[in-house]
Amino acid sequence: MNQEKIIMDIIVNGGNARSKALMAVRNASEGDHNRAEELMKEAREAMSLAHKVQTSLIQAETRGEKTDISLLLIHAQDHLMNAMTVVDLATLMIEDKKVMKGV
Repeated sequence: MNQEKIIMDIIVNGGNARSKALMAVRNASEGDHNRAEELMKEAREAMSLAHKVQTSLIQAETRGEKTDISLLLIHAQDHLMNAMTVVDLATLMIEDKKVMKGV
């Protein structure tokens, strides 16, 4: 897999995870906890895909395969880290909403 494809996979899957997590929070806020859980499952799956791609880059580097550092790669890493934070915060927010509503 070429580096551009790897980078785009990280960006796309990280973006999907972030978007699904934010939609899940909105659904939980509206009282649709079942849909919120479905969206969080989808967010975690997208995050897992992005993380697997990132891990493949890390493993390649540990084998001595040089990775060209580009602005796009840095953007992908930023995108993934942001998505990870949003997914973690969304999980907490949804749990809080369940407690507040007695779900």
